[in-house]
Amino acid sequence: MNRTSDQTTKTIFLADDDPDDRMLFEEALKSVDQTTQVTMAHDGEHLMDILVKEVLPHPFLIFLDLNMPRKNGLECLKEIKKSERLKNIPVVVFSTSCQKDAINQMYEHGASYYICKPDSFQKLIKSIDKIFSLNWNDRPVKPQMKDFIIAF
Repeated sequence: MNRTSDQTTKTIFLADDDPDDRMLFEEALKSVDQTTQVTMAHDGEHLMDILVKEVLPHPFLIFLDLNMPRKNGLECLKEIKKSERLKNIPVVVFSTSCQKDAINQMYEHGASYYICKPDSFQKLIKSIDKIFSLNWNDRPVKPQMKDFIIAF
C-alpha cells in the first residue's frame, strides 16, 4: 500500500459528522497514501460551503457520509451533480447505512461508488486502497451496480 505519486499533491474531501470516523479515516488514508491532503467537513452544509464558496482547488475525490445533520449526503450529491463546476468530481458514499434503498438511491443520483463503513481499521484501509487503486481517468461514467458497492 502506501502509495506515493510523482504528480502534484491530490486533495480529497471527507464529509462526516462523526469526529471519530473522520479521525480513523484520516489515519487509514495516511496508511494508503501519505501525499494526499484531506479537507474535512463536519456536515453536508459545511461541505457545500467549502465546495461552493471557498477558493480552493477542487478535490480529486469526495467521500460523503449519508446520514448527517443540516444537509444529508443525498442532498449534497444532488447539489454536486447539478453544478456545472462540481458535477465531474467523483463522489464515494461512505456510510454505516447499507440498506438497499439507500444504496440504490445514491447510485441513481450519480455517486461513483458506495462503501459500507467497515467494522475494522484494516478493512477501512483496504476500502480506501481499493478506491485509490482505481484508474479515475479511465473510469466509466457510471459503474455497473455489481461494481458500485465496495465491501471487505
